Amino acid sequence: MTTLTEEKKITNADDIEIAAGREKEALEGWIPTLASEEEVRIALEKAFDYRGDVTLTKKNGETVEGYLYDRKPGKTLADSAVRVILNNQPRGVLKKLTLPYAEIAAIAFTGRDTAAGKHYENWLKMYAEKKAAGEKNIMLVPEALD
Repeated sequence: MTTLTEEKKITNADDIEIAAGREKEALEGWIPTLASEEEVRIALEKAFDYRGDVTLTKKNGETVEGYLYDRKPGKTLADSAVRVILNNQPRGVLKKLTLPYAEIAAIAFTGRDTAAGKHYENWLKMYAEKKAAGEKNIMLVPEALD
């Protein structure tokens, strides 16, 4: 792994146009094991990066479904918390919940990953195909999120 000082000097703005990305994990449907503090932290970090809803099961058996939009990692699980926008709210109502990591017994990636398969490379391929077919005034619109 290169450090910032080891990376090549950028002398042209075009050099940063194509930057190395990272491969997205296929998390949809995943139910991680939360046997250790480290596993809880890793799973909740992945849930924060996930573009779909999750189902959190609290230690008291209650379940919480929604979009995990924020997290506050602390020194202990009791000091750490996630914030979730809850599902099944009336139209126009945005109800949020803060839940300490220590209260979470299980997590399931239950919602559809809305970002899955929507890569810039796919967009470029569609554009090139339309251009090669001789289309003019090519407009590619974003895919519907459903």
